[in-house]
Amino acid sequence: MLCIAVLAAAATPRSAQALDYPVRPIQVIVPLAAGGPGDILMRVVADKMGELLGQRVIIENRPGAGSNVGFGAAARSTPDGYTLLLGLAPLTINPSLFKSVPYDPIKDFVPISRIATFPLVITTHPSIPAKTLPELIAYIRSKPGEMNYGSSGLGSTPHLAGVLMDKVAQTKMVHVPYNGVPAAMTDLITNRIQIVFAGPPIALPFLKEGKIKAFAVASPERSATVPDVPTTVEAGLPGFEIATWYGLLAPAGTPSEIVEKLHATLGQVLGDPAIKQRLLDLGADAAFDARPSLFADYIARDIPYWRELVQSSGARID
Repeated sequence: MLCIAVLAAAATPRSAQALDYPVRPIQVIVPLAAGGPGDILMRVVADKMGELLGQRVIIENRPGAGSNVGFGAAARSTPDGYTLLLGLAPLTINPSLFKSVPYDPIKDFVPISRIATFPLVITTHPSIPAKTLPELIAYIRSKPGEMNYGSSGLGSTPHLAGVLMDKVAQTKMVHVPYNGVPAAMTDLITNRIQIVFAGPPIALPFLKEGKIKAFAVASPERSATVPDVPTTVEAGLPGFEIATWYGLLAPAGTPSEIVEKLHATLGQVLGDPAIKQRLLDLGADAAFDARPSLFADYIARDIPYWRELVQSSGARID
């Protein structure tokens, strides 16, 4: 009886803490610099979450080392629900890209849900003499080693999109890394490079001005942000799907009651028409996983997918 009483007493504070949660502000580590699409997206979601939870949800930007600084900080945080992480594709890419990373994407985190996806759009300079994706592929094939595509750096999703294109479409392009996709887009507009695989937030303004052409969006369904652009399947390139995702995670060991409360709250946020529109304005498609386990499955599938592309690219960062 004494043992049972001791165990019950030990369990009560944790359970009570979960039931009362949150009693103070929550911090979300964003492993990106302030002002970018991912940072703005999380701030939109955080503000609404704060309203629903009755406590402020504060953003802490921790950029650096390809987002590894922020990932590592979140992995080492106390698992009490008061420090969360905005996860994104590098969470599952970096273990294959870097010699070492300060976290394990499976063991160190409890997934809550995805928030949004930014499907990549295949864009070119307007001078490219192609009107459809098959015509573009034929044109690239006719110039092996001559067509340059820009990215935001080694192992980035735009870089790996080019690797996937070469594999699926049997093309041979040249990768030109930049310090960010906006810099690559600048050179695309001036025809210094010919192709960029860009997210809608960056591509949309230039598409509207006619400064670039869009051939397809690399997602299973059309993106609400660029509804007139066909999917790669519709355009004739099945097997080419690639996107940047954003999701909310907690440190491993966070009480399940807290994870469930955060999941339910995030569902309310992403179901709000005004929030959906804000995300669309940012070029993002809202994405909510009905159960945290579905996001966990998504991450587990993502790791070998990116590993294969990173290995094919030959990219490695020590």
